[in-house]
Amino acid sequence: MDWLMRMNRALDHIETNLSNEISLNDVAQCACCSSYQFQRMFSFITNVPLAEYIRRRRLTLAAIELQNSDAKVLDVAIKYGYESPVSFARSFHALHGVNPARAKEKGTALKAYPRLSFLISIKGVEPMNYRIETKESFEVFGIEKKFSVNGKETPADLWKQSHENGDVEKLALHANGLPEVLDQNYHPVHAVCSYRPTEEETFPYMLCAFKKETSATAGYTVMTIPAHTWAIFSSEPFAWDQLGEVMETLYKRFFSEWLPTAGYEQVDGLEFEVTGSKDGLQFVELWFAVRKIN
Repeated sequence: MDWLMRMNRALDHIETNLSNEISLNDVAQCACCSSYQFQRMFSFITNVPLAEYIRRRRLTLAAIELQNSDAKVLDVAIKYGYESPVSFARSFHALHGVNPARAKEKGTALKAYPRLSFLISIKGVEPMNYRIETKESFEVFGIEKKFSVNGKETPADLWKQSHENGDVEKLALHANGLPEVLDQNYHPVHAVCSYRPTEEETFPYMLCAFKKETSATAGYTVMTIPAHTWAIFSSEPFAWDQLGEVMETLYKRFFSEWLPTAGYEQVDGLEFEVTGSKDGLQFVELWFAVRKIN
């Protein structure tokens, strides 16, 4: 329930400040997590980006105000964060299908996006394969890039570029195999996210290999991952072309089904995307650094 309270507290903050400037960092603090972490959780749970939800709520309230008051379009535009009536009219029309002036006419059909609330719901009986493991600190090395939370470039672009220019293959060779303590069916190259602090509205992402004594790390970023408790979610075997769908499903179930009821919280958004293959099929493990909620 503590998780639900935090998430709904963040929504309360948004709702209270729809006619003011909203800092996504302040919203995330209400949920006791980073801006990046909150926006990811929100998107996976609701299937709507946080910024888009805020936009829809503002335009919903703007339409109600135009229909039920003598407020001028310009005043309503400024109230809900638009710098000009032109940009307001463009967004308003995209959502409602009519311009703001038409909204004042009786009988005009408009759309309303109600305020969200997070609740626990019962969703079927499909099992989730996971385990809780405590691991001592270990090192990874690889190709690091910093991304903007709402930027056009994504980690998928880094993967694509690194496959095309051979960087993934080189990293695999420089790893020189997997540490013996790991499942030897894992692939040599994985990804780690949010393993160090960065500027607000950004997050670090690294295509990485697990470091061992014989790994060649020159020219790569090397990071020490502290000791953590990990919630590790594993997929069923699948064909490689299903990778994106499988990973999205695992993420969504972690955030929407497991995290709200498990008595754990995620630690700073730290997570690994680990892939492997066995008997001709692929599998994925998502490692989430977690801690017990007191």
